Amino acid sequence: MGTTPIFICTGFLDSGKTTLIKDTLMTQDWIEPGLTLLIVCEEGEKEFSPEYLKMKNMVMLQVEEEEQLNPTFFKNCLKNYQPTQVVIEFNGMWKLEKLIKMRYPRGWEIQGIYSTVDGTTLDMYLTNMRNMLMEQLTESSLIIVNRCDRNMSRAGFRRALKVQNPMAQLIFEDLEGKIIEPSEDDLPYDVKGDKIVIEDMDFGVWYVDAYDHPELYLHKEVEFTAQVLIPRGMGDDMFVPVRKIMTCCANDVRYYGYPCKITDGTKVKKNQWIHVRARFEYEAVMYPDRKQPVLYLEELTEAEKPKDDVVFLG
Repeated sequence: MGTTPIFICTGFLDSGKTTLIKDTLMTQDWIEPGLTLLIVCEEGEKEFSPEYLKMKNMVMLQVEEEEQLNPTFFKNCLKNYQPTQVVIEFNGMWKLEKLIKMRYPRGWEIQGIYSTVDGTTLDMYLTNMRNMLMEQLTESSLIIVNRCDRNMSRAGFRRALKVQNPMAQLIFEDLEGKIIEPSEDDLPYDVKGDKIVIEDMDFGVWYVDAYDHPELYLHKEVEFTAQVLIPRGMGDDMFVPVRKIMTCCANDVRYYGYPCKITDGTKVKKNQWIHVRARFEYEAVMYPDRKQPVLYLEELTEAEKPKDDVVFLG
């Protein structure tokens, strides 16, 4: 008997949950062919049309009261629909903790919790409903703050959130729905000096930003903890210090890292956990016509495996 993944999308009314499900969640490669059971816990501005449900092979159930979500309800869902996956558009005013601790049918597992926040009302919620807002966000692996004025201060919210949920991937979208690329002030570490220390929780941020903005890191020293990966065919003078990164859900975890050149004959062992100090450069390494981030090893010491060896992208 295989696993039936459960994906939970939460947020306050009209914060963009339906759009998140349609435009992001249901377009992912890890949504398996077969019936998707969609459980909707409130009526928002945008709805799922019969045409859309038919096209995506989805069955929608409307839940009006929080008490309806109980083990018997989900047992009946399994009996009546045998879904390949379950998507829950959750009411942000209800207790998410109860849903997380629910006794689901055997084989049903929560694979991802995603939150949407309306940027135009964020300050109001932080002032008047901070605890309720943070309760949702603390459990989320992906948080999308949409409808943001590009001049709004994002750093303060990022810092407040990271205290509560350091592993969350945080994305800001502007008023047109386009992703706002992080600026230097948004980054969780200081890039102004010659040395950049990357904490475990920030490896995913660094990995993405170093590819998009290598000029911020060029010729500087970076320091972080990683695991040794030696791809097939790679010479003895190079390895890849990697971390497992989750982009959206537990089914989407892969190793990511940049090649690191060894100039002093240091030996590394496959899968070994290490603390790396290296110089960051941007040049052609794997392909002669394509530049990419590359590290030059300066110091390597053994390290213990982190308590959480999976990190997130933002």
